[in-house]
Amino acid sequence: MNWNTIAAATLENEHVLLRPVTEEHRASLHGVALDPEIWDYFVSRVDSDEDYTAFFDASLADQEAGRRVVFHITDKHTGRTAGSMSFGNLAEADRRLEIGWSWLGREFRSRDVNRWAKFLLLQHAFETLEAERVEFKTDILNQRARRALRNIGAVEEGTLRSFNYMPGGRRRDAIFYSVLRAEWPGVKERLLSDSKAAPAVTAS
Repeated sequence: MNWNTIAAATLENEHVLLRPVTEEHRASLHGVALDPEIWDYFVSRVDSDEDYTAFFDASLADQEAGRRVVFHITDKHTGRTAGSMSFGNLAEADRRLEIGWSWLGREFRSRDVNRWAKFLLLQHAFETLEAERVEFKTDILNQRARRALRNIGAVEEGTLRSFNYMPGGRRRDAIFYSVLRAEWPGVKERLLSDSKAAPAVTAS
């Protein structure tokens, strides 16, 4: 089996449940997504029902085409939908992938949901897919995301200037972070024990 197939697994621990997105998740994610703060640094915005329909359709299309594995996140402490994260840019030949397209509803940003979702995705990447490198990127202006990535032990690598257009026409500088296979044991220990790893990331 290739990475796209293996990556699309159900992942869970006592805190969160991650499942590949299907049509059945459309309604539950809709209720979380219509929070404008989520999209401040995202490459697209969801400000209306029409925006959400296009956004969710694109997620399904990306997954069907093998461009991403999009996960629906359930907070197991409440049983409620918390948001979504994805594997993307899966370069199996180079043992490299990206974790991103991350967003959480307002009430879940202080509940360690980000911490445990990132833990499960990183664990799956390194221990099942046997990745050598997991990368993240975010807007250089997104201080919350940058702080959260540093807190989980990701290494800041540099900035790609004028990387892409943002809604409204701004050209963003994208800042990259990574975790390497040799670093995973330390990052894993930190995620399992360090409360500083908790802040929510909205990054893509």
